[in-house]
Amino acid sequence: MTCNCVKLFEFMLVQEHKSSLKSSLLDSEALRLRALRVRDHLTYAGLYEPAGNDKERISRHWRIGLEPFTISPQEHAVFNALGPVLHSFMRVCNTLYSKSISGHQPAWISEYLDIGKPSELVSFSRMRRFRNTLPSIIRPDIIPTDNGFVITELDAVPGGFGLTGALLDAYCDTEGLLERETTRNGIINGFADMIRHIANSSGVIEKSIVLAIVVSEEAEDYRSEMTWLATQLRESGLLAYAVTPQEIHFTEEGLRLSVNGTTHHITVLYRFFELFDLKNIPKTELIMYSNKKTKVAVTPPFKAFLEEKMWFALFHHPSLEHYWIEELGEESVSHLQSLIPRTWILDPRPIPPYATIPNLTIAGYPVQNWEALKRLTQKERRFVIKPSGFSPLAWGSRGVSVGHDLSQDDWGIALDQALKSFPHTPFVLQEFHDGRRVTFPYSDPANGSIQWMKGRTRLCPYYFVRGVDVQLGATMATVCPLDKKIIHGMKDAIIVPCAVRSRI
Repeated sequence: MTCNCVKLFEFMLVQEHKSSLKSSLLDSEALRLRALRVRDHLTYAGLYEPAGNDKERISRHWRIGLEPFTISPQEHAVFNALGPVLHSFMRVCNTLYSKSISGHQPAWISEYLDIGKPSELVSFSRMRRFRNTLPSIIRPDIIPTDNGFVITELDAVPGGFGLTGALLDAYCDTEGLLERETTRNGIINGFADMIRHIANSSGVIEKSIVLAIVVSEEAEDYRSEMTWLATQLRESGLLAYAVTPQEIHFTEEGLRLSVNGTTHHITVLYRFFELFDLKNIPKTELIMYSNKKTKVAVTPPFKAFLEEKMWFALFHHPSLEHYWIEELGEESVSHLQSLIPRTWILDPRPIPPYATIPNLTIAGYPVQNWEALKRLTQKERRFVIKPSGFSPLAWGSRGVSVGHDLSQDDWGIALDQALKSFPHTPFVLQEFHDGRRVTFPYSDPANGSIQWMKGRTRLCPYYFVRGVDVQLGATMATVCPLDKKIIHGMKDAIIVPCAVRSRI
């Protein structure tokens, strides 16, 4: 009886969602054609590969949603207000690192953040001229739960904003699917304004702005979206080109690139490559030299310590609570505490017998060593283990282990491997939060039929920074099936832009 009630309730939810679609499109054939138009738009843009394509790659293949993912005006207001808070958080992180190396804060903070980094990169990031430079794009990974939003990560070198812009384009071109409050060109305008601000405030003296979006071989899966972005930027009046490191030419006057026989002096270089991969990327030493000599502005800056996930652990550390409140204010700290899950650095070094790991308990009892975590039951293992940063495992959901998704033996192995990696690649332990269940319509890539998927969602708002101004460009939603514990781009996911639900 109970099972039948649950099924009836789920059926009613699906019917309610279906009824929210515009009445003129309720016909299944119209829905199928809508999905085809979105698919063709993205395929023409070079960002999507239909199922069965010989060159199919997971990074260019997902389930086409029939509509944008809608958020309420209240949720949209929360996202708008969140950007400045996250930017302030990143600024205060940068200051904490500087104070740690100068002796005004404990040295162990910068020691943690510099683990595994080459000394040359550490020295470069500490140069006085780069002291206040911060990433210009901020992207939190937000999981909507039954109890509110949870930020699982904060990405300073994110992919996906080009794809989000193209998704906005695709759904805008499809019978006005996006609500009037959604900014179609939010990504393009936000990114262009950000680049212009960097150029004008960098000290690089040039008559015109030329942007080079440098995409490494490691980031090859994102090249098509960066190429699309560069094309849109040129059409909007900003000279921008997506290039490989090999296409950059070094001169004593600065960096240059040649396009159709014309040589351009690069004003701003957008670094779309990971710092752990520097030794495998051609000409990075020349790029860093030109940056140091103020011949080119580079964003995100060469600051590996700002790209660490362990900042969430430092935010929750009791001995630093006063610092965060002093720098951010009680209201912002309280807000971030409600969003950022408790996180710990998996440091294998022993602690004194009378000490405990801060805020980590099992069945209400404080934990004194990591070995105790191996005895957790599946229900108690609601934790995620993931590399903190500066590793090929630290992006794209690689290297992530979800405790209650593993056997006890495999959980123990994952914990041991994380602890052993500490000297060169620190890992963090983070509380796991279940995403709120949703039901979302999509087009089956195999036959074009309309299907409804039960899943959980990750929302990724993209914020563009211009000095003290932080602008929300757009938000991408990724819906994954319920059996996937880690929500990320995959062939079984639905990827759509977000739109604000009508107030009416």
